[in-house]
This record gives sequence, C-alpha cells and structure tokens, in this order.
Amino acid sequence: MQEIKRLFDSVESIAIEISSLIVSSSSDYSTQQNSSGDTQLELDLQCDELIVSRLKELEFIKMIASEEREDQELLHSDGRLYVAYDPLDGSSLIDVNLSVGTIFGIYDAEFSASKMIASIYVVYGPRVEIVRAYGGDIEHLIYRGERFVEQKRPKLLNRGKLNSPGGTQQFWSREHKKMVDALFAQGYRLRYSGGMVPDLHQILLKGGGLFSYPSAADNPDGKLRKLFEVFPFAFIYECAGGEAIDESGRRVLDLECQNPHESTPCFFGSKYEIELVKSSYAK
Repeated sequence: MQEIKRLFDSVESIAIEISSLIVSSSSDYSTQQNSSGDTQLELDLQCDELIVSRLKELEFIKMIASEEREDQELLHSDGRLYVAYDPLDGSSLIDVNLSVGTIFGIYDAEFSASKMIASIYVVYGPRVEIVRAYGGDIEHLIYRGERFVEQKRPKLLNRGKLNSPGGTQQFWSREHKKMVDALFAQGYRLRYSGGMVPDLHQILLKGGGLFSYPSAADNPDGKLRKLFEVFPFAFIYECAGGEAIDESGRRVLDLECQNPHESTPCFFGSKYEIELVKSSYAK
C-alpha cells in the first residue's frame, strides 16, 4: 500500500525531529495531566504537536488518537487510516538520560485490534532506531550517515534469557510473584529500565525473554494502554515469531477496546515464556 510507505517515510522524519527535541529541550514538567493521570512534560506536549502537524500532511489519515490527548481527533474526512500513537513513551526517564521511544499503531478504518495493519516504534538512545511491521514482514533500521539503514530482520527464538517484570512488586499477585521467581531460578537475567520501548526492544533484538505488566493492587487493569502501546507491540512481536497475551491467556490482538485510553494486563515474549505465563496463571 503506497499510503503505508508514505507514512513510514514520515515517521522516519518525525524520529529525527523528536531526537533533536530530546537533546535541545528541557525535561521540566508542565501544569497539565493526560487522561491516565500522568503529569505531562513540556517535551511530551512538544512531541505530540510535532506528530500531529506531520500527520496532517498525509491526506489518507482520517483519525488520530494520542496518549497525550483526551479524545480521538478527525484529520481528513476522506481519509481511511486511523493512527494511534504515544509521542514519547517513558518520558519520565529523560531527566536521568535513559532511552525512551515513540509508538505508532496503524488501523484500517477503525480503532480495533482486528483492524491493525501496521505498527512502528522508535528508540531514542545512543542512536536512533526504528522497528516496523507490515504485511507479515518486520524491519529494523538504524540512523547512520544521515539516513536510516536496514539491519538484520529481528526474530524471537523459542526461548530467551531476559526477564522484564513491570509494576510495583509489593502490589503483585501471588501467582505473578511465583512466575517471576521461577524465571530467575531458571537463570533469566533481570532487564528492566521502566521504559516499555527500550525493554521490549532489548528482548526483541536479543532473541527472546518475557516482558510483563500484570494486574496489581494499585493497577487492577494494568497500566499500559491498548491502542498506543499494547496492540502495536503485540503486532510486532507476532511478526517476529513471538506472542502477546493477557492474564487469561487470551491473544492481545483479540481483545476489544472501548475507549482510546483503555489499559490491560499484558505479557510479551517467546513461545516458551508465554506458555509459562499461561500455566502459572491457570494454577
């Protein structure tokens, strides 16, 4: 689809612009909160405005939904694609100079997991990287020499070595604590930065493992939003040979979404780790 190619090209430009904003802008908090109750950085708002301005240039995009905006917004009434995005995921890590990212989910004519046709995320770290999936294919690109250069296709092995457990441990359920301990007992290494994008990126490029953000006493429905975070990464992980499920063992991309900011417990990983999640929660 020519529209997807144009959108991919636009995201490449957006990534370089946001990378420059991260370097040149402050990490001060604004006086505003988003729909999830998080106090927004000035940088969150700047990145959001930048993305909106670039997406408005694409006449085939009908509707957008942003993690930083209350409601979805109409861009072009004659457009077809719906784009949900998190402009700066993990932005609270900016002031300690850890990696952050941008996430895009692209949907055909409605915001529904069953209508997702492409997904993109950007990592801003020592270098700028993009991973994107469309048509069953997945690409990994690194910005070098003023352009994005394609790398080896990411692929998740049947079993990995990394464990990235999200949330506050004191609020975890007994089942989740036992599962995490079981992974460490099998020699898994802890890799958790507090940023969804860099942690899932690391698991993907290192060949496998488990990223989990469960229901907990402080977040019964989980914390990660379906449209902006969970669905896009589920799409990419499935394209790379992995899986993404909720606590009931249901495939994430089979879940419904009633509003743009709805969240869900979620688990992303290789097939071995996902089977461990299913058996742990079944008990």
